Order: sequence, then structure tokens, then C-alpha cells
Amino acid sequence: MSYYLPQGDGWLPTWQLVVAVMAVFNSAQNFATLSLTRRIYNNIPSATVTPLQARTFAAWTLTSAVVRAYAAYHLNEKIVYDMALFTYLIAFAHFASELLIFRTATPNAGVISPVLVSTTSLIWMFSQYDYYVKA
Repeated sequence: MSYYLPQGDGWLPTWQLVVAVMAVFNSAQNFATLSLTRRIYNNIPSATVTPLQARTFAAWTLTSAVVRAYAAYHLNEKIVYDMALFTYLIAFAHFASELLIFRTATPNAGVISPVLVSTTSLIWMFSQYDYYVKA
């Protein structure tokens, strides 16, 4: 089984894979039901969170999962590393703006989890950039 895990140095490749797998499950639930999406955007009327919005969110999350899974196995490639880093930046910007600007969400596990994952990943990836990406 360990043959299928990323063979890169350090824990960052494994982290990328774990986050990607979690994102696949999150996408599946967004395609299947609105209940968890409504928990994230809990500061607006529940009718505002539509099936179309949930499917769009699922498609974005699945796209991020593909980029992050690919990055787990190719972190030494600058373009792949940068793309993965940008997925976390976009996720952070989205959730932070929903909390602080648009106020469609209130602090809860559904919002805080992606904020923590994106923040942790951004800090980790910025601090390890030169280690993984050789100019």
C-alpha cells in the first residue's frame, strides 16, 4: 500500500494527498446533498443555498483536489507547486470573505476547518518553497 503514497521528502507531499482525498469526499457530499453546504453558509436563508450553488462548489472543490493530488506526487515541479499553493490561497480568500465581508457564514466547524487547512497549507508551502522547488 505504501507504494501508492507520495515518495517525496518530508510530510508536505502526504499532506497534499490527505487534503485532496478529503476534498473528494467534500465534493461528493456537495453533489449529493445541501445539508452540509447550508451549515457553512448559515448566516443567510437556507433557500438561498441552491442545488446549483452546491454543485458549483463541488466542481471547484474537485478541481482543487485534482491539483493537490497531482502536487502530492510532483512537488518539485515549480508550476505544480505554484498551482497547488494558489488553490489554498483561493480557498482562504473565499472563506475569509464569506466570513468577514459578505457575512454569509458565521464561525463554525464547516468554515473554520477549510480556513485552518488553507492557512496551514499556505504557511507550510511558503516556508518550504525553496526546499521542494529547486530553481
